[in-house]
Amino acid sequence: MSEHQLTAVPRDFLCEHTPSKSRVLVLLSHDDGPDSLQAVLTCRDSELAYRAAELLRRTLSRTAGVLPALSVDGLCGQLPGAPASSLRQAVSHMLAGTWPAAAGTLITWPEESEHKALGLDDDAYSEDGDNGAAPESGGPARGEARLRDLPGQVVRITSLREFHVRDRQTLLDAAGEQGWEPMPTDQLDDDDPHDVVGAVMWLADPPVDVDGADVLTERSHISMLRRNKGDELAEWSTEPIVADFGPGPRAAKAGECPEHSLGEELPDFTVLFPVEDPHCEDPECEEESCLWQLTPRTADLLHTALSLLADEAYEDAEELGDGRLVPDKHEGNWGVFPRLPKLTFATDLQWRRRFARAADDLADDLERGHWPRPTCTAEELALHLAIDDAGDSVDELGDDSDSTGHGTHSTLPTHRDDYDFGACTDMFFQDTDVLMLYSSRFDGIEDPDGDANRQLGVGDLRAQAWFEPFGNVTARDPHRGFRR
Repeated sequence: MSEHQLTAVPRDFLCEHTPSKSRVLVLLSHDDGPDSLQAVLTCRDSELAYRAAELLRRTLSRTAGVLPALSVDGLCGQLPGAPASSLRQAVSHMLAGTWPAAAGTLITWPEESEHKALGLDDDAYSEDGDNGAAPESGGPARGEARLRDLPGQVVRITSLREFHVRDRQTLLDAAGEQGWEPMPTDQLDDDDPHDVVGAVMWLADPPVDVDGADVLTERSHISMLRRNKGDELAEWSTEPIVADFGPGPRAAKAGECPEHSLGEELPDFTVLFPVEDPHCEDPECEEESCLWQLTPRTADLLHTALSLLADEAYEDAEELGDGRLVPDKHEGNWGVFPRLPKLTFATDLQWRRRFARAADDLADDLERGHWPRPTCTAEELALHLAIDDAGDSVDELGDDSDSTGHGTHSTLPTHRDDYDFGACTDMFFQDTDVLMLYSSRFDGIEDPDGDANRQLGVGDLRAQAWFEPFGNVTARDPHRGFRR
């Protein structure tokens, strides 16, 4: 029997990466035996191996015709001689419709397979996927598991990327060199006759720089799936998988008021913060209804300011990473972290993400109908910033806020205490010591071992201590995760 007497049908192409090399493998189907893997080529460049696998996968999906030589030649020109020759040969096999397989790759199933002999037929599995004995591998097969079946945590990452195509031809040429082909003309829309969308999708996966286009937005929504909240894996989800990236932070800073996402469930602040009409107009009256109240309108603006602050902080954290914040470079009305005291400028990505979460935690307090009382220094500073932002947003509502049409805010009841953010500062904070970090008069006040700190009883205000819970409050759940 000759070495390549048998033929098989390719089903898919995969990449295998190690620190020293990468391999492209083909998954083959056989008429009389199980599927098998066969090596196609090996090279040291993992990206080139990935592109080779994608080129072969695209060839596999073609129903007829010949793959343009330019697509193959462009990639082969970047590969060393041996893998380039292997790639050309693989493309030839694909276009011929058959794939030679060495005799040793084929194993014929016996008439009574082993799993049948052991009584493990399909009837041994219940309708809900449970079986009497767990497989020795220690877990369910990939794609078959439900969230309840997995012993570990499941993290979902949803990405949002926007590209400005500044050089269309460069973009199309770059995509073509990597094996992309535009859709047939009769399947393209009039507003995209060159299939620019297809080219961007081809070049942007995996996320790398795209020739001929600039990245305008790059955001991710990260969440932990939890069964007690009704979450489920995407493959088993009965509802569409959606992600809310929030309103555009730049638009909010520019004074625009973006509408809430369609279908987004908004807090009902009228129910969460019910108010009473004042007993009288005497400002000295001690009746409970005459005392200051957190009104629905005030709560709504504070919640919006905190949510926007968190969104901006997450976005700025991704942009800054672990890098030091440079005031001359990063100052402007777009940034959260230039607004913080200078002792925070050298913090890292994780610190900045935790600050964003601090704003989210305070917004969550409002969503539960609680006053936003800070539990750590980071929350204190986030709330100070949000109160300032909420106060600024009042000017944008105009004199007659009921007729401005600012989303649902105009439908909230009015009250004498609306927009009294000075009272918010008085009521929400235990002290305002953190604001001393902005004054050059108090340089060094953050050090708990310093004389001034000890004399004033300020406590540890160094950046690394900002997330330590205060001793007289209930600490947040340390395992709560991040919204994005």
